[in-house]
Amino acid sequence: MTNSTPTAALSAAGVSIWLDDLSRSRISSGNLSALIAEKNVVGVTTNPSIFEAAITKSDDYKAELKKFSAAGINAEDAVFELTTADVADGCDIFAPIYDATAGVDGRVSIEVDPRKAWDTAGTIEEAKRLYAKVNKKNVLIKIPATLEGIEAITATLGEGISVNVTLIFSLERYRAVMNAFLSGLELAKANGHNLAEIHSVASFFVSRVDLEIDNRLDAIGTEEAAALKGKAGLANARLAYQAFEEVFSSERWAVLAEAGALPQRPLWASTGVKNPAYPDTLYVTELVAANVVNTMPEKTLDATFDHGVVTGDTITGGYAEANELLNKLEGLGISYNDVVGVLETEGLDKFVASWKDLLNHVQVALDAAGAEG
Repeated sequence: MTNSTPTAALSAAGVSIWLDDLSRSRISSGNLSALIAEKNVVGVTTNPSIFEAAITKSDDYKAELKKFSAAGINAEDAVFELTTADVADGCDIFAPIYDATAGVDGRVSIEVDPRKAWDTAGTIEEAKRLYAKVNKKNVLIKIPATLEGIEAITATLGEGISVNVTLIFSLERYRAVMNAFLSGLELAKANGHNLAEIHSVASFFVSRVDLEIDNRLDAIGTEEAAALKGKAGLANARLAYQAFEEVFSSERWAVLAEAGALPQRPLWASTGVKNPAYPDTLYVTELVAANVVNTMPEKTLDATFDHGVVTGDTITGGYAEANELLNKLEGLGISYNDVVGVLETEGLDKFVASWKDLLNHVQVALDAAGAEG
């Protein structure tokens, strides 16, 4: 690939571009294959909100829902069948990239039922069930980084299952996630699994941090507060990358790397800007460094492809400034711990609500199909 487009330049700078969306029409229309060929997309992430939109806003699943209704399949099982089928088909499309990158990219993620985010044993069981059902070597099972999820991450990796850890907002929780990853690989090694075949990313959310903190800065209402708007998300992510560099240069990691393990890459999630006053590529071009993933909604991908300006590493030189920014926020009375706690709760609530909406919609569709005969 050449660096003739901004997305190609981004890839050359060490950023893997993943699309934060999946639907049956993307797969069947050739759209996903086109994004791979033209815009350097090398992976896909999904979440409950994405599946809700895909299934409830198209007729692509109507025939299958009718078949499920005739067979007496309930909404939960129908959603499980539909979503795992789409992910498996997506995995097939990305298989050549998976092979070409030795498993680093070419990945498709599917999330455990978000209602199990506070249930360690339930999450582990669901992760195994999803992995077995999709039955593709390039699938990633998404597990939320709740306190209960941390133990599930270790156990799932210990089974040789690749994991995308999602909904990370705080630096403290991110360090716990990395520790869970290392513990999982140590367990997998003890269980006789090939570490080179186990992959993981840690999805660190960006724009939502700015949305929450900007609202608090607006409430303060001073010039000093206004000057800090739109900076916290980037600062938080840059400090996460600093933590990544530290952990993956440790002696503990060196032992695992010697056994064939690949590092758990940071994945920048929630990279579509929430404030239209900010540049639409802000959370892409300002978070460039080696060994990261940026999962983008299509709108952000298109903006990056069209006019993104990639200037190389925009992370590693900014640690001191990032620390200073967070200190200034604390000085204004904005509690970092409170902010990230609110964001985790809101993020999980949103996914649970989307999942329930999806189940309700599918149940209505099943009932309607049954009535049609």
